[in-house]
Amino acid sequence: MSDDLDPSLDFYVKAALGRKAFDLVILNVRDLTSIADAFIICSGRSNRQVVAIAEFIQVELKKHGIRPLSVEGKKEGHWVLLDYGHVIMHVFYEPIRNFYDLEGLWIDAKKIKTPSLINAPDQNLKPDA
Repeated sequence: MSDDLDPSLDFYVKAALGRKAFDLVILNVRDLTSIADAFIICSGRSNRQVVAIAEFIQVELKKHGIRPLSVEGKKEGHWVLLDYGHVIMHVFYEPIRNFYDLEGLWIDAKKIKTPSLINAPDQNLKPDA
């Protein structure tokens, strides 16, 4: 993990992985935008799983005193955006993620890993079709 980013990023990663989010990436956008230091992008296999991941993230982070400034898209479950100020989490239904291609849009952002992400061996595997 990059030394200059908040070590609490691992709380966010653990929360997302707690409901089996897959293909999780963390983009260091600190030097690219003023809206956040990091984007965390992950996917769910269905709209229901996307909503479950987003809800679980909120519950788990609240246990650490971390509350979102805003939450968008939870009703539809296609793309849930959880804005925590310095960290913005994007939980996508996989086809929607492919369409918007945030990783491509933020291609200049360095990908970083937290301890929980490093220890999640199946994170780069795509779901069974």
